[in-house]
Amino acid sequence: MPAPLPASPALTGQAEDYLKVIYELEQRGDAAGTNDIAARLRISPASVTGMVQRLSRLGLVETERYKGTRLTEAGRLAALQLIRRHRIIESYLVQRLGFGWDDVHEEAERLEHGASDQLIARMAESIGNPTEDTHGAPIPAADGTIDETHLGSLADLAAGAQATVMRMSDRDPEFLRYLDGLGIRPGARVRIVARGPFDGPLTVEVDGAQQVMGTNSADRVFVR
Repeated sequence: MPAPLPASPALTGQAEDYLKVIYELEQRGDAAGTNDIAARLRISPASVTGMVQRLSRLGLVETERYKGTRLTEAGRLAALQLIRRHRIIESYLVQRLGFGWDDVHEEAERLEHGASDQLIARMAESIGNPTEDTHGAPIPAADGTIDETHLGSLADLAAGAQATVMRMSDRDPEFLRYLDGLGIRPGARVRIVARGPFDGPLTVEVDGAQQVMGTNSADRVFVR
């Protein structure tokens, strides 16, 4: 059984949200910029500067002027602990309590900050210790390891290309309902039938049925 994550400094829910957002932004390959953090959290850049300074004093982030903010190893482990809680809660709500996959993100956001590691471990065990959540995102293990394999988006595929849907953004319930109507869920097989010119819409074959979707939507669906 993997060792649990080491204890992190006591953090407010707001501080935990910062760490999670910085982790997600770092997955693009760059440091997290102040304006990017502010946009994700829907707050002012000035507010971001103050919190980042506090997180830096706690040894959780490092900021380089004009380049942005990155998590330290301690900050990364704290972020992964929160992401683990969030994704297990989402999966538990769907599998055990009958929530729809489009209704769980906000619920998990509210619950993730108060759930203990023991509760999360029991929830995970009760649903078979999944390695992916209901939207296909990898769930960090108890020791903080996680599959960070980079995936391309549906919008990156050329006409004629085929792929398997792996995961999608879970932040917008309307977007998830839209994808559900197209038959696009983790595990679905897709083929790009045609691409419109000048970033026009994509004609996508999903499990044998043709659908049309915009490139902005396709860019939020990740495939292998």
